Amino acid sequence: MRTENAASAADARFSPTPFELDELSEAFDVFEATVAGIAAHARAEPSEAPAAWARFADLFTPDADYIEHALGTMHGRDEIRPWIVKTMTRFPGDHMVAFPNLWKVFDAPTGRVIFEVDNPMCDPGDGSVITATNISIITYAGDGLWKCEEDIYNPLEFGIAAMQWCDKARELGTLDDDAATWASTFGRAFWG
Repeated sequence: MRTENAASAADARFSPTPFELDELSEAFDVFEATVAGIAAHARAEPSEAPAAWARFADLFTPDADYIEHALGTMHGRDEIRPWIVKTMTRFPGDHMVAFPNLWKVFDAPTGRVIFEVDNPMCDPGDGSVITATNISIITYAGDGLWKCEEDIYNPLEFGIAAMQWCDKARELGTLDDDAATWASTFGRAFWG
């Protein structure tokens, strides 16, 4: 990664304009509702999942940064859109059924919301709840758009959760081809 890209991403983490708490809170409510709607639509209509997840990029400014520590930084909607579609339309992303936050903190002077996201996976067939969490920090740009998101998590925890899901689904006879391919390709690095 070039130095100016890293500096650009770091600058995007802060808003030069403070926002009123009410505006920041309302914008975050819309963000959460939109993500929940996208996830629900993608789960209900799998053939429409790519188009549903493509809308996620529209929550951000055209020049937004999305910082994903394990996979790099996406610059602008044109990089965010294909990344989110690819991530959320294959295992394990497409097996995550919701993204509720467990807690949140509003920092109106910097235009940031810091929150912990739960990422529960679909029921493998016996009612098991298998999940992993992450911390996300989003920076508001105004007009209902966000200029930066940074996801902070332990990739090992997500890999272990995904492998636990695969093992349980295999045991129950519900393991689909996409998950089986992931498990045989990557899974054992996380689980036995």
